[in-house]
Amino acid sequence: MEQLSIIIEGSARHVHVTREDLETLFGAGYRLHNKRELSQPGEFLSEEKVRVEGPRGAIDRISILGPERKATQVELSLTDARVLGLTPPIRESGQLAGSAGCRVVGPAGAVELTEGAIIAKRHVHVTPEDAEAYGLKNRDIVSVRVEGERALTFGEVVVRVSPTFCTRMHLDFDEMNAAGLSGETTGTVIVG
Repeated sequence: MEQLSIIIEGSARHVHVTREDLETLFGAGYRLHNKRELSQPGEFLSEEKVRVEGPRGAIDRISILGPERKATQVELSLTDARVLGLTPPIRESGQLAGSAGCRVVGPAGAVELTEGAIIAKRHVHVTPEDAEAYGLKNRDIVSVRVEGERALTFGEVVVRVSPTFCTRMHLDFDEMNAAGLSGETTGTVIVG
């Protein structure tokens, strides 16, 4: 079977917010302003930025991604977590139970999260058509090989299949740097 070649994108540290927390951070009735569309349909980089604080440090100007979510979530790299003094688990987006807490600060107020900070587990977003064509199922675990001066195979990559997705892999910038990747590049999905 032909292997799936997939576009790999860097995913910078970011925050997802609930309606309630957005209003706490920016004021009553506030709405996110779309700065630019992201590769996944319906998702966008907003113009809004926040400060994230941990027990040992803070990082300013972290972008909020839209649209609003059902839970506020802070996605960090391992390097970011060390700067903040946090030990967030490596998790899939939305799996926040027992994750690290932190403080998110906006111009109108702050939100104290008792949980919500994670390091995103490596994942590939896949359309149902690509999943069927390449024999992939939702929640499969695959590897993704990238070539180049620092060729590397990323293991334990979760496949996420949805008709709302565009086929792409997301890596945080620590992992992009480890493989010497920048901008948009491609990798090969290895099943089994």
